[in-house]
Amino acid sequence: MSAKVLVLGAGFGGLELTSILSDSFADELDLPLIDKSYHFVFGYSKLDVMFGRKPADAVRVEYRHIAKPGVRFRQEAITSIDPTARRVTTDSGTYDADVLVVALGADYDFEATPGLNEGGNEFYSFAGAERLRQVVPTFLKGRAIVGVTATPFKCPPAPSEAALLLHDNLTKRGVREACEISVVMPFGAPVPPAPAASRALLAAFAERDIKFVPNRLVRALDPARHVAVLDNDSELPYDLFLGIPKHRVPDVVQSSGMTEDGWIPVSRADLKTRFPGVYAIGDVTSVGTPKAGVFSEGAARIAAASIIADLRQTERPPAYTGAGACYVEFGADRVGRVDVDFFSGPSPSGSFVDPSLAVAAEKDEFGASRRRRWFGV
Repeated sequence: MSAKVLVLGAGFGGLELTSILSDSFADELDLPLIDKSYHFVFGYSKLDVMFGRKPADAVRVEYRHIAKPGVRFRQEAITSIDPTARRVTTDSGTYDADVLVVALGADYDFEATPGLNEGGNEFYSFAGAERLRQVVPTFLKGRAIVGVTATPFKCPPAPSEAALLLHDNLTKRGVREACEISVVMPFGAPVPPAPAASRALLAAFAERDIKFVPNRLVRALDPARHVAVLDNDSELPYDLFLGIPKHRVPDVVQSSGMTEDGWIPVSRADLKTRFPGVYAIGDVTSVGTPKAGVFSEGAARIAAASIIADLRQTERPPAYTGAGACYVEFGADRVGRVDVDFFSGPSPSGSFVDPSLAVAAEKDEFGASRRRRWFGV
């Protein structure tokens, strides 16, 4: 078989999809995997870096470790995507593909929230988490806000996790009583599809004296007055602002002609776009699941199965169910788990496993198993 499956983006989706195709075809397929970065980082590791629980180097996994048959990793910046021709141009050359998979994730628009760059901090980028590693220890008293600035955003539990881990950090440093913590979220509950998880988080907030501000977004920051302006024009004073910036598709995706209403639409059944031979998976799509690695991974499995069925002319795989499990840090070294299914029933449904040391160990194994599978480390 002489086919080229070109994969753009080496996050959860791109890594899982290339691993499945490599396992299925070995070196029968040509599998170029392109990403502008030289390393992979689990999204949840940013909290470890931000709060000084792990050094930055400890959470990076370099793509040079990939040793999967057929997979050729290329660290290159993508400059254009032609979905009709299935042609991709990078700063190093041009690639033509029989099958094209776009898994480039979501970028951040820091300028979309006035005052964020000048008067706040964000912890969703790796660089932002590294900066906060130096900033958090200097916060000794005053008001801290963890605030969402726009929807959709990656990993809906992350703002809650940040608040609970900030509580832990301040407590360990002996300054918690001098500080206030608020969480501003655009939902009525921390994790809407899983009521039990939301109840557990709200109970944890109440126990730790963390204020939950529901159904609101942070529209702007006023650095001169140290206030966050919410979308109803109310204001919250702050001394430390930890923001979740607006998300958007990468510029090269926006200019490709693939997007509608800001994201790439795909078939829920198989993650195909409207362009023949072109798939999109993960955060770059509007498929309807949260923007989180585990859902990108699940979508990659269905897309890979669909590609295999097309190449081998076999039976079509089952449709994507939008199911996934998210781990939630509760502090005190305990982790809970939310299991959610978005498409199988009439509405999204979720269950919750209470936080414990056992689930924390399960989360560690989740990461370790992916490092072994994708990188062999």
